[in-house]
Amino acid sequence: MKGILLGCVVVIIGVVLVLGVAVAGSYNRLVTLDEGVKSAWGQVENVYQRRADLVPNLVETVKGAAAFEKDTFTAVTEARAKVGQVNFGKVPDAQGMQKFQSAQDGLSSALSRLLVVVEKYPDLKATQNFRDLQAQLEGTENRIAVERKRFNDAAQAFNTTRRRFPTVVVASLFGFAEKPYFQAAAGSDKAPQVKF
Repeated sequence: MKGILLGCVVVIIGVVLVLGVAVAGSYNRLVTLDEGVKSAWGQVENVYQRRADLVPNLVETVKGAAAFEKDTFTAVTEARAKVGQVNFGKVPDAQGMQKFQSAQDGLSSALSRLLVVVEKYPDLKATQNFRDLQAQLEGTENRIAVERKRFNDAAQAFNTTRRRFPTVVVASLFGFAEKPYFQAAAGSDKAPQVKF
């Protein structure tokens, strides 16, 4: 009788240990992936901040040649201010991500209008300072695309692992929420119309 009881205790301890190792492994994997998402988010914020920092220099450069385009300058300045107000310091939830994207899309739109204004001023386009700023802005836009993709890749790895069994149970127990993705801007599925 003692042998059977001892055998049951050993089996129960073995099962508890196996479950403990499985939970610890799932938890540690989620922590690692969560930190990867946070790191990717930090890089996204970094490149968006770089763009926001370039905007005042670009605006000041254009202002000198296009002093009467006040509406455009105001739109760019207001869009940049809205971007500055949307600061999370951490990976946002789905609603926060939408707010972040909306502010960034507003700045992108305002910058596009500013660059259209520039087309009216060939002397401005010829200045080295403007060309340098435009090249930096273009490079930053490319960096943004790369970092958004890296963030989405990190979020996908996290979300995929989070949804797998038994990790989904561990994720629920320890509060690991699903990570949002960057989405394409509304209307980006349609090609722009070019009229001559």
